[in-house]
Amino acid sequence: YLFYLTGKRLAPREKLDIPVLFVPDTMKMYEILMVVHVMRENGENWPYEDSAELNKDLRRRVTVAENGGIQGILWIYPVHGIPEALQQKLVPDVIRCQARQRVERRVEALLTGVVPAENATLVTRNSAMVNRNKPANIQEIVQVTNDFSTTMEFLYELQYQSNEIKSQLEALVGMHLIEKAWDTESRIVTLIFNVVFAPNKPMRNEATLIVQCTTGGIWKFPMLFIATEPEVDDVINIEAVGLNKESVVGFKLTSQTR
Repeated sequence: YLFYLTGKRLAPREKLDIPVLFVPDTMKMYEILMVVHVMRENGENWPYEDSAELNKDLRRRVTVAENGGIQGILWIYPVHGIPEALQQKLVPDVIRCQARQRVERRVEALLTGVVPAENATLVTRNSAMVNRNKPANIQEIVQVTNDFSTTMEFLYELQYQSNEIKSQLEALVGMHLIEKAWDTESRIVTLIFNVVFAPNKPMRNEATLIVQCTTGGIWKFPMLFIATEPEVDDVINIEAVGLNKESVVGFKLTSQTR
């Protein structure tokens, strides 16, 4: 698609705001080219010398008049519209674990309105491909297929409210896709993740599971990680040796980090 803006008069050094309205009707990515064509108000052309030094990229961004001057200048902006599904799950999936323990929990994500790619190819396997350049708990590429459907690729990651929370939870939370299914009639993709939570101290932090389809569309699912107080390590008894006399007991502490 091409989007043209015409009939706007600009003063020198004036800023131009271009409103873009995006109202998607399907969960797929839309692409447009927004073209701004600028010409002089008095109708005169910009002079220039046509030479070999004028590269091809510049030639594509100007319109040349018959007399050899530059009649107009083009600015071309690609715009990608990615629809985001309404957040249907208002209550987050709660992953609760006692500090210094480990818990595994299955989380189900339903992706509604999935539109297959036009150039997708039929496959007979059902597999997940992991991007080895990034940690597995941050993102993976997933192929959702069955014997009657086409290949669909999804990208998922856990998004945290701040970098501080991310630094705390990134090493404590692991997420892996274990099951996937695609209902071609309802166009609902079901992804089931195995979430591992191994907190080292009490905490309560929120996160969001972001799933994006390569054909367009974003789905968000809220999550809440709660770590409760750990168990008491030991009970230390100090026996008094007499009134107004000190009693001393020793015990060892082992650091979990360097």
